[in-house]
This record gives sequence, structure tokens and C-alpha cells, in this order.
Amino acid sequence: MGVVEVVLGREINSLRHRMGRLKLPAMSTSLIVACVVIGVAALGLAACRTPSTPQPKYSSIQKEGEVEIREYGPMIVAEADVTGERSAAINQGFRIIAGYIFGGNVPAEKIAMTAPVTQQRGESIAMTAPVTQQAEGVAWKVRFVMPGNYTLETLPKPTDERVKLISIPAKRFVVSQFSGSQNDANMKNHEATLLAYVTAHNLRTVGDPVYAFYDPPWTLPFLKRNEVMIELPAGNP
Repeated sequence: MGVVEVVLGREINSLRHRMGRLKLPAMSTSLIVACVVIGVAALGLAACRTPSTPQPKYSSIQKEGEVEIREYGPMIVAEADVTGERSAAINQGFRIIAGYIFGGNVPAEKIAMTAPVTQQRGESIAMTAPVTQQAEGVAWKVRFVMPGNYTLETLPKPTDERVKLISIPAKRFVVSQFSGSQNDANMKNHEATLLAYVTAHNLRTVGDPVYAFYDPPWTLPFLKRNEVMIELPAGNP
């Protein structure tokens, strides 16, 4: 349960208790609480729906239900490689790259936030002997898309060597967009939906699925925009 839900539940319980002490009819108490809940939800809706964060542009090739095929133009990303469980990994990657965009660079320049933040499993590289190996989670690539007015030459240079600036060429993706929690169960459920679509339409794919998150963590789950994306090779479909 998120922070918003916990706080809202606590306030509703407190309000019910205070209304009970006033000995109002049950119908009146329920009506007052309902009005408060609607008011809080409306404020949350207004706060969460401010469309101020830039997003990469794309062309929609075709759409079927929650699945869409998109053509993205070239972009530059700031990337950090992290290891561990998925949710912990994206939090760590977010902190590393946030440090860069909030001034951890030369010449200490702040960079505008963009959406989405993406996360993808990394590829492991074979090691030579003598090396011992122990499984400790998985590797992930966490990326922020940089604002479109920058080039690799004009972007501030990271002071943290874990942050890499990478130029990404134009690419095509098949995408499942959905709301709700960003927990593993929800992500895997929509990843399965996307893979079923890929199989049913005989699409060829490139690489592992990418998870994309567009909203700050305090956004109510039903207002969140989440995506699972899989790259398609040129000429497909």
C-alpha cells in the first residue's frame, strides 16, 4: 500500500471517530466522509494530471486494445547499470541519474526532468578464469531520456562515472500501456499480454522487454501510466 493510501485511510478513520462522537445519524456521517474522500481524490487528480514533464515523441503505426506499435525518433539517454531485485534496482538507478540531472555534472547545470524512466535487464558478459561466480540478483539498465534540445556535445558531462550518455537511433517498439501498481505481478501480467500479441501477430523482436514509468511515486495507482516495450527490427511489421 502506498503512502497516499495509508494517509488517506488514517484520516478517514479519524474523521469517522470524530463524527461518531457528535452522535450524528449514520447516514449523515457516511455522507460527510464520502464528501471528504471525493474532495481529496479531486485534489489528487488535479495534482497528478499536470502534463508538464516532456516526453519523447513518436508516431503510432497501429493500435489494438492496450497494445500499440510506435516509431520513435533518435534520442539521447543517461544510463546507469545496476544490479539487484527489480524495484530496488530502479530506485538505485533513479538516484544515480537524478544526481546527474540535479547538478552532479560539469558545469553543475540542472537539466529538466523528462518521462519516462525506463528499466531493462542487462546482458551478462562471459568472464575468464580464475573467477568465482555467485548469483546476486540480475543486472538492469536504468535510463532517463534527455530533453530534445541537447546533443551529446552540449549535454553537461557527468561527474559520476556510473552515468553514461548514449545516443539512441530511431527505433520501433511494440508497447503495452496500462495503469495501476508498478509491482512485479502487474508488470509481468502486462508483459505476458504483450508477448501473446507478439506471438499471435508473428512479430520478430530485439532484446529484452523495457519497463517505462511516467509518473512520480505519489501518483494514485489508477492514474499512473506504465508501459512494457519490446523493440522491433527494421521492416517489422
